[in-house]
Amino acid sequence: MYQALYRKYRPRSFDDVIGQEHVTETLKRQIANGKTSHAYLFVGTRGTGKTTCAKILSRALNCEHPVNGNPCNECAACRGIENGTILDVEEIDAASNNGVDSIRALRDEAIFSPASAKMRVYIIDEVHMLSASAFNALLKILEEPPEHLVFILATTEVRKIPATILSRCQRFSFRRLTAEDIQKRLAYVAEQEGLTLTAGAAALLARLADGAMRDALSLLDQCASAQTIDEDKVLSTVGLSGKGETVSLFNAVTGGDIAGALGLFDKLYLDGKDASLVLTELTALCRDILLKKVAPKGAEPLMSGRFAADELAACGSRASARTLLAMIDALQAAVAGMALSSDKRTAAEIGLVKLCGTSALPPEAEQPAPAAPAREATPVREATPVREAPAPAQPAAAPPEEWPAPAPSPAPASAGADWSAILQGARELLGPDFYMLSGSGVSAALAGDVLTLSMADPFTASIAEKAANKKALADAASALLGRRVAVMVKNGPADARTDTNRLADLKRFGNVTFEGGN
Repeated sequence: MYQALYRKYRPRSFDDVIGQEHVTETLKRQIANGKTSHAYLFVGTRGTGKTTCAKILSRALNCEHPVNGNPCNECAACRGIENGTILDVEEIDAASNNGVDSIRALRDEAIFSPASAKMRVYIIDEVHMLSASAFNALLKILEEPPEHLVFILATTEVRKIPATILSRCQRFSFRRLTAEDIQKRLAYVAEQEGLTLTAGAAALLARLADGAMRDALSLLDQCASAQTIDEDKVLSTVGLSGKGETVSLFNAVTGGDIAGALGLFDKLYLDGKDASLVLTELTALCRDILLKKVAPKGAEPLMSGRFAADELAACGSRASARTLLAMIDALQAAVAGMALSSDKRTAAEIGLVKLCGTSALPPEAEQPAPAAPAREATPVREATPVREAPAPAQPAAAPPEEWPAPAPSPAPASAGADWSAILQGARELLGPDFYMLSGSGVSAALAGDVLTLSMADPFTASIAEKAANKKALADAASALLGRRVAVMVKNGPADARTDTNRLADLKRFGNVTFEGGN
């Protein structure tokens, strides 16, 4: 029967464990000196060797002829524990045995001396899954165990374990494996299996494994249907886009080419690429470019290794560090939203359209062009505020302090012209946040030297409230009006008006006069 590679090449001694020398060296010294603990806690992410080291430790504790702290794997105790015939060493999955009754049964059994080995060892995997009552049942025997009893607990979520349990265990933290360590191990396994694994494919598998050796070996096993495993084979097997397609998608997005970006995404999607992984690859490219920009000297060890230096340099010339940072935020939000969407393809396409920008939409999808240039209205907006005597009613003209003009009927086509002009003027400094502010539900009103932006959507208001964005909008409005203007953001209906604007509405009636200084 075929055995998965991660099981077939599981380390059998501490010396075979890769990347966890800070753990294995300590355990070897304890075994060699006979100073072992009664309870161990192994903490770390998936696939880093916690259960493997627990199995090795259980054999080393019972080995008849240990070698420098390692089990010999030849004696009857080692062979019996390895093939499961010695029942004094038991592995328990806490995810499926998390009740108090399971722990009580374990506690009642643990007090008896071992039948075939020197020590009775309980390996409890995913121990954080135990219930509160199960932890309480385990606590007493963990505090004062018999001399023949050792507990080895393993978990990926140490924050869920009670402090009373933590204080009674020796804790060992397992690190994520480096890409170099994973690459070396993959090359060794491929050689043993008679597979041709290219250096680029090994580097790609190591990156996809995200520090977990088990994940890397599982991916290699998945790609082993081909005698020669290269990057294209890995990409097609895992469902990722190639680096060329990712670079092309980046160029389309930064160039505002909606049709090109959607066309390329459609091709990748029809080729079987996962929609969320396509955006994840684009995020990785943006991250590499950003690292090159902000830390050119120290970025090399942090790079994903997927893209060549000349590709990163060419892409980096198309976007600033600020824009890249905002793009990464937008992409991560899109990927997170896809997890909640019933139609991942549509969610991904909407995310790409937002990244490209609404300015590239076809003319029929945009708002109608303003009847008159925004610049012509500037002298009117600079008129004396509400205190002046009311002017004769002119329904077709905009009130002096209002921007856009209020009206009981739906706003005319020119109502949003000035807001659009301000938004376009601030586009470069806003970065991808420009796209978030380009939607409907935004109303701009000018009262004196204060431009009030009313946002119907709380999320849009939070985007505009950013200090850098408010400054960019204020600078654009000031440049358009020819005087310094401050920006205030309100979260409310798009047609919300200030009190000043309501007075301006009253001025539209010829039979209303205002007296005094207010």
